[in-house]
Amino acid sequence: MGKTTNVYPVLDNKFKVGAAKENATIIADMEQFSVSVSNGVETWTPMDTEGWQRALMTAKAMTISLAGKRNIGDTGNDFVADKLFKNGHEAEGYFAWEFPDGTSVAWNSAIFDVKNMGGGDSTNVAPLEFDVISNGKPTVTPAL
Repeated sequence: MGKTTNVYPVLDNKFKVGAAKENATIIADMEQFSVSVSNGVETWTPMDTEGWQRALMTAKAMTISLAGKRNIGDTGNDFVADKLFKNGHEAEGYFAWEFPDGTSVAWNSAIFDVKNMGGGDSTNVAPLEFDVISNGKPTVTPAL
């Protein structure tokens, strides 16, 4: 995808999953996503700042929540669904988020926390809902 400037539709974000970067594929039928960043900030108030607090960001974590439809037979969708009953390192995999401007953020061992697979009303299309939880520092590749 070329470098996007100005405003853009959310659908221009791309998400890839797989056992490794080399075999990662886009997840079919995802409809929405949200991002939550948790920051660890340590604060202190030394006497030489006349009561003004100082601070230093010391930690970061990210959770990306995706929701869409369960698509049996799609490689990316099947990869995520397969994590439903996994624990430990078996619940991990490669995850990459490509921004519309070409920047990407990726983890080789992101955690896939499947929240819903197949539940809903009898007339609904079966959902696939999951969180991708950061596991260590990501590889951030700036847009070219």
